[in-house]
Amino acid sequence: MTGPGGVPVFSYLEGVHDGNPWAYAIEDAGPGAADAITARMPGWAVSAPVELGQALLDRGARLLRHMHVMRCDLPVAWPVAGTAPDGFLIVPCDRPPAEILPAWLAAYPPGHPDHRPRDRDKALNEELVPLLSGEEIGPLLPCSVLAVREDSPGPGEVVGGVFAHDSDRGPWIADVFRHPDRSPRGLGALMLSATLARAGADGLTGLGLVVTEGNPARHVYERLGFHVVATVMTVAI
Repeated sequence: MTGPGGVPVFSYLEGVHDGNPWAYAIEDAGPGAADAITARMPGWAVSAPVELGQALLDRGARLLRHMHVMRCDLPVAWPVAGTAPDGFLIVPCDRPPAEILPAWLAAYPPGHPDHRPRDRDKALNEELVPLLSGEEIGPLLPCSVLAVREDSPGPGEVVGGVFAHDSDRGPWIADVFRHPDRSPRGLGALMLSATLARAGADGLTGLGLVVTEGNPARHVYERLGFHVVATVMTVAI
């Protein structure tokens, strides 16, 4: 995007965020970036470095998410050892979205940093289906996993998962989730560790993710080898 006189003020990648145009991976933001975004991108979601994000908030933007971008370089130096607890299995992510939806929704109850009210049908058809099909971020990678209960009928109730995608930012973990009432604490770390081990075996050199400010899961990610590479604010213009 250019400012007065056609001078570039920042570069960005373009995507979709909750149905709205989205500018992310912003780089080379100059002093005119906040004014240019405010004037020329109404209705957009913008993910920007903290300084630019704060400048947009000062101009009337609404904060959607304050988050840390993290990366884990593979192979992992200190993976979590062990397998799933008795009664649970970690399996490939090959279930229909409708079977994954209950655990995915339950993982973000009121009070969770990433909670927001969701209509069940819209969440399935407008969020989870596009995510798992690769439409939203990119194709699902084979290192993605689900956790299932062995004591439930059929192939097992899905109680958690890790979605890893081949995104335009490289291999990317879009979600790590666990049903808080139907699975034990610590299962999220085991699922993520399994994903990292599978990603390394597949020849991947690293994985990225974002974690919301205040989410205690950040400490789990750090324990597994992730480190913060950037802090970003996503705002609605």
